[in-house]
Amino acid sequence: MHPFDEAIDLRASALSQAPHEFTGATHPAYANMVGPFGGTTAAQLLQSAMLHPERLGEPVALTVNFAAPVADGDIRLVARPVRTNRSTQHWIIEAHQAEGVVATATAVFAVRRETWSDVEAVMPANLPEPDALSRMPVKGMPAWPQRYDMRFLEGAFPTAFDEQEQTHSRSTLWVRDEPERALDFASLAALSDSFFPRIYIRRRRRAMIGTVSLTTYFHADRALLAQVGTRHVLGVAKALNYRHGYFDQTGELWSPEGQLLASTHQLVYFKE
Repeated sequence: MHPFDEAIDLRASALSQAPHEFTGATHPAYANMVGPFGGTTAAQLLQSAMLHPERLGEPVALTVNFAAPVADGDIRLVARPVRTNRSTQHWIIEAHQAEGVVATATAVFAVRRETWSDVEAVMPANLPEPDALSRMPVKGMPAWPQRYDMRFLEGAFPTAFDEQEQTHSRSTLWVRDEPERALDFASLAALSDSFFPRIYIRRRRRAMIGTVSLTTYFHADRALLAQVGTRHVLGVAKALNYRHGYFDQTGELWSPEGQLLASTHQLVYFKE
């Protein structure tokens, strides 16, 4: 089994009085400096709704609020559909550990229909193929970056925190799971959090940080994800503002053919 599939392997509660509950655990392959990689936590929250027998359609939006540090170990997930309409379904999901709720999420699922479609976002053009670029070295980094094949065109994680402040925090890279894994909604949710904190790219200095809230909009359906398969996707990320101990970062994930798969936005706490 792929390490990511192990990380999102949830078991439904056997208790008849807890039909909305699933159990899982953090995974050492996705460890961060403290606790787990937030992308896998987001994927676990989404997966609990994906596995729910009452689920309708496919995910179109997921917002995760990290209420407390997630500790290594078991996680209990509670996923409840709070409103089901003809073509949309709204969810509230919680992640519990011994100390209480560590993360909450809201999700929207929908039955997609064929409509007029267009895109105003612009994918960077004239890019080299992933094979023409070297994979980012991961020696000495936490476990989770080792689970991604990242090939940067700009804005790589600093090789040295030399405090040489940059004029922007933009990153452009090809990225996929390592080892290869076919893209699905859970891995797309995790990829949406795989952009390194923008303050590291901008200021090239260490700072204590923590994601407070992460929202991902899924523009792809299952068929489009199947077309991507195990290939690299293009990631683009930047920040818009840093102020009073918080900054945001926004990102886009594109298929090799130029289809926007997901857009994401998060708010990050930092301390100096």
